[in-house]
Amino acid sequence: MDRIITSEILEEDKDIELRPQIMDEYIGQTEAKENIKIFIKAAKFRNEALDHVLLYGPPGLGKTTLAHIIANEMGTSIKTVTGPSIEKSGDLAAILSSLDDYDVLFIDEIHRIPKYIEEILYSAMEDFKLEIMVGSDSSTSRNITIDLPPFTLVGATTRAGDLSSPLRDRFGIVAKLKFYNDSELTAIVNRTSKVLNCPITSDAALELARRSRGTPRIANRLFKRVRDYAQVLSDGNIDLKITKLALDKLKIDELGLDDTDYHLLKSIIEKFNGGPVGIEAIASSIGEEQTTIEDVYEPYLLQRGLLKRTARGRMVTKLAYDHLNIPFKGDK
Repeated sequence: MDRIITSEILEEDKDIELRPQIMDEYIGQTEAKENIKIFIKAAKFRNEALDHVLLYGPPGLGKTTLAHIIANEMGTSIKTVTGPSIEKSGDLAAILSSLDDYDVLFIDEIHRIPKYIEEILYSAMEDFKLEIMVGSDSSTSRNITIDLPPFTLVGATTRAGDLSSPLRDRFGIVAKLKFYNDSELTAIVNRTSKVLNCPITSDAALELARRSRGTPRIANRLFKRVRDYAQVLSDGNIDLKITKLALDKLKIDELGLDDTDYHLLKSIIEKFNGGPVGIEAIASSIGEEQTTIEDVYEPYLLQRGLLKRTARGRMVTKLAYDHLNIPFKGDK
């Protein structure tokens, strides 16, 4: 369910070499990064635990990486769990009671913590006390209070709106991670190239960055697939020609759209006359989970101006019609 992340375990993770270990190695998210650096220095100056941190934004933007960097910069250990894995109060009690002074507890998908578990977190976050009920019935049950060491809870979520106000208000530091620009992604691709010892030309790095949906995780994943093509069909070095060939074969277009993006946009156009249409209808029409559309596909389509939300539902924009080479009718 959970594990303590130490330097030895990090070295065993097959992809950990791509993950920055300190704040100065972390590319992008300049505003959030600079603020958190200040908060960490202040906490260390006062010899206190860093205030609790909420990181939110679309998947793949570096929330997990930033949580590990926070622990490294504070000089503490990090324990990682996911929201759905905490099913009982005893699960949370076991996790919290295993923490040492100033440790970081990283809860991914924190919006999926059960409500009654969330309420136990309140006193733990505010007073560093764990208050739980023990006993099997009303005659034997009683409240017990366990003192906890000062710790930092780092919560990560793609759905900040799903967090209750009482929980959200207990985070002293809230940072929204945004999509990366081409320059930042190019720098990440070049760093990945050096780490994996696979040379890439500057124009190829830029092309790969442009097709990575503003997301470092996707950039690194596509780099590895392009590397495969370069090693099998070329001399192992990644140039623009092999990059375009590989990405075209993977059906990643020049905006970073894939088959699911095309299916989603065309479904709205062909089945719902371009919208407006509800997210439930879209999910049913393309056979995808509603949460997958909302968390993975929709944010980038909205950011690129290919889709827009209205009070009546989602609508495809003229820009999307033009990109898909579909005649545009009406004012979308």
